Amino acid sequence: MDKELGPYGTVGASNPPLKVVPVSADSHVIEPPACYTTFIDPAYRDTAPRLVRNNVGGDMYQVHGMQTLIPLGTVTAAGKDPRKIRMAEEPFEALHRGGWDPVQRLKDQDTDGVIGEMLYPSVGMVLCNHPDPAYKHACFWAYNRWLESFCAQAPNRLFGIGQTAVRSVAETVEEFRRLKAMGFRGVMLPGEPSTEEDYDHPSFDPLWEAASDLGLPISFHILTSGRKSNSLELKTQISRGSSNMGASHTVLRALQDIISMFIWNRVFERIPKLRLVCVEADAGWAPHFAYRMDHVYKRHRFWMKGEDMAKLPSAYFNEHIYFTFQDDWVAFRMTELCNPRRLMWGNDFPHSDSTWPWSQDLLREHARGLTDDEQKWILRGNVTELYALPPA
Repeated sequence: MDKELGPYGTVGASNPPLKVVPVSADSHVIEPPACYTTFIDPAYRDTAPRLVRNNVGGDMYQVHGMQTLIPLGTVTAAGKDPRKIRMAEEPFEALHRGGWDPVQRLKDQDTDGVIGEMLYPSVGMVLCNHPDPAYKHACFWAYNRWLESFCAQAPNRLFGIGQTAVRSVAETVEEFRRLKAMGFRGVMLPGEPSTEEDYDHPSFDPLWEAASDLGLPISFHILTSGRKSNSLELKTQISRGSSNMGASHTVLRALQDIISMFIWNRVFERIPKLRLVCVEADAGWAPHFAYRMDHVYKRHRFWMKGEDMAKLPSAYFNEHIYFTFQDDWVAFRMTELCNPRRLMWGNDFPHSDSTWPWSQDLLREHARGLTDDEQKWILRGNVTELYALPPA
């Protein structure tokens, strides 16, 4: 007999059980006020991000140097009826406690049937778009210090992804080494570096070499680029028509642009061990994207003045790019058209896109067409291998 699955419709109760206990490749923390006011460099303590209460009783983060307040309702809406999700009407104490309490977080993992999570920021995603590199740097290191203490409470189940502002290549190389020493498993970069050159410039090669040698995959997350196609503040302006809903598709584009930049401008050719994680941008689009790159290379590179490459663009795409996704059922059905060793499921807890607490039922439905190996890779093996996670 079929049953209701939260906002995901119905699933067959007869779906076979999963072959593996999943590890979420994309989950989040909710930075508590002390993350910034306590852990930040004292020089920035007076201007550190802090909570303010609005006129409807909701708490929002106020960030010095940014006009828009950061609401917390949607970043802690996991498990909510979609009709009851609100952006800015929740006080902090009403939010998912597992967002900042590691003891409760393990209980939330057990509820969802996952054995571990790769942890990304929430407020820190928006801070990637801050215009002041020095302020951004201070905030990110406050976050890193707080996250280190959070993960230390359960080092075999809570796996941190550090943040860096990328103010210079030399400084960022040293930060990667420091993040590695702190126990982080990867590094999340802002969509745009705070340097004159972009990430594809050969001057960045020492950073990519360091990332490869340290075993720290680089991550780019949706909503962390200041480019016009991905700016939070411009979403309502770039949607065509009377509805804002169309703007929701633009969150993918900035990451697609970054992937294209790394491939077309030969970064992976120069740094063959580098691994890049495209976080929370789904994966069902990947096979067509790779095909389209090959089509352009074969048919148009001469008049477009593109250089010859050692391999087809799709070869770099399928080897070097990892994808995380939640309920993208298309990705589960496209494994024969892409590299299933680069697909990684995540529950996105506690954000509004999260599959928590329905992940087990959803995965039994979505993964039923996978081979046993594909299921083990996508739900756990790929993330475990990429980040060199300890055995459960």
